[in-house]
Order: sequence, then structure tokens, then C-alpha cells
Amino acid sequence: MANERIIFLGTPELAAFCLKGMVKAGFNIVGVVTKEDKIRGRNNTVEESPVAKVAHELNLPLHKPHRLNKDFQFLVDLKPDLLLTFAYGQLISDEILALGKFKPLNLHGSLLPKYRGAAPMQYALYNGDKETGVSLMEMVHEMDAGDVYAVKKFPLDITDNYTSLTEKMGKCGLELAIEALPKYFAGELTPIPQDTNKVTFTHMISKEQEHLDLMKTPEEFVNQVRSLSLTPGGYLLWNEQILKIYAAEIFSDKEEGEVGSIILAHKKQIILQVNHGQVKLTLLQRPGKKMMSASDFNNGVHDFQGVILH
Repeated sequence: MANERIIFLGTPELAAFCLKGMVKAGFNIVGVVTKEDKIRGRNNTVEESPVAKVAHELNLPLHKPHRLNKDFQFLVDLKPDLLLTFAYGQLISDEILALGKFKPLNLHGSLLPKYRGAAPMQYALYNGDKETGVSLMEMVHEMDAGDVYAVKKFPLDITDNYTSLTEKMGKCGLELAIEALPKYFAGELTPIPQDTNKVTFTHMISKEQEHLDLMKTPEEFVNQVRSLSLTPGGYLLWNEQILKIYAAEIFSDKEEGEVGSIILAHKKQIILQVNHGQVKLTLLQRPGKKMMSASDFNNGVHDFQGVILH
């Protein structure tokens, strides 16, 4: 595909998918940088990032610095032609960005200048966008502000959530890399400055934002659920305990009870009253239980109708 020496910087599953696909497509990946291992669970299990696992699988040189900007000799020694990031998770200094022969590039999960920052996929779902995509842009010191070399779009379906969108974004990023990078190396792509009048920003999803807002309309409530599912999962409070809601559908525009009340809990249906309408809860999780469908939930909870959630 290309002989240019590429160092790939990424961390989550979508980046791992892209990395594996680029190697399979014949790109010359000479090194990989990812975030440090995480300690998880009660047993303090050490877990590598998905990108690290792919690097091991493909026998690629791997670096997991605590702070890349202070520990980047790994990059210098590899003499890269291009630094390419995809959801790496650390800001990169100008000194590092200047290492390659070509201007460094980033695969960003939005249609720039819309949704710069850390959570573009969640915000696309939260706002009910009908399409999204990946932008191949120059990395500069300012966050996601570089010129855009290429864009690839795809539609968003009402059934998409954060988990399904992450998978689609990884595939789109790989397709864009395969299509655009050879042209970039050949000098065939024209950089387009972002329209600063259309810039919007996103930030990391906070714990407070995981608490679902019952004052939203049915459409807005469903979109908030989608943006948080399947991880971390939005929730409502039931008797001061967290009730996770992983999937919901618009049901009606009726107002038949107090906002937050369960209007119906019978067989396959759990209907929740929100502001200016009702939604159907289709995938839930009680404290200490597994994720379950509405029908399974109703089989286990026989007094849910009339409950007020907060």
C-alpha cells in the first residue's frame, strides 16, 4: 500500500480495528504508541489497551508511556515519515509533531469543524444527528483545529448507540485511511482550513451526565440513552438505587401521569412518562443483576407499575 514509515498512536477498540486493517492492507507500520495498562476490578487485574493487544498479535514495536511528551525517544529512534493518531487520548507536543517527514495526521470521529474534542460520537447521538463520519486532519497544537485533508461520511440509524457507533467509526476510519493516505503521500490532497464560525466542542462525559433527564422530550430522552449505551449506561434512581437504562424507544406524546412514573409494566412493555410524552424501556439492569429485556424485568419485578423514578 505504501512504503512510508508510519507510527500509529491509538488506544480503544476502534483504533485497534483500524491498526489491524492498515497492516493487513500493506501499510508500513513501524511502531505503535498506546496508553498505559489499566488496573481493573477487585483483583487489581492488569489490562492492556485493545491497541496494545493488536500490536503484540502483529509483533509491532510497542510503547506505553506515562507521559509521551516526556518519554518519546521511542519515536525518534524509529525515524517516522508520518505520525498517525486515532483516539490516542493524550495531547501531543509540537516537538513530537515535528518528528515526521510529513505533517502529522489524526483520524477524528466527527465531521469537522463539528464536535472537536473528546466525545464526538456521544454528542452526535445525544443531539440526534442523522449522519456522522471521520475527518482526516492535520494535528496541530490546538485541539482538533488542523486543516482537513479528507472526510468519509455514513448515516446514523435511530437504533445506533455508542457501542454500535464505535464499531462503525472504526470501520470508517480504516476505509478513509486506505483511501486517503496514498494520495496524501503523493501530494494529491489539498488541505482545507476549518470554518471557525461552525466550530463546536465536546468534553468528556461526566458522572452527572449519566443521570438521565426526565424533563427531556421522548426523542431527547431516547437520544440521551443511546449516547450512553452500552457504556457507561445511563440511569434513573429507583428507591435511591441506580436503575440502568440501556435502550429505549419513543412510545407516544401522551401525558398520563407524573413525570418519572411507570405508566405500564406488563408482559413485554415498560412505559415511562417523561416530559411531553412517553418512552418504552426495552433494556434495563437492576442493582446486582444482569442486563435484561422488559419482559424478563417484568417477570422478576411484579410491582413496578406506578413506581416513580427520579
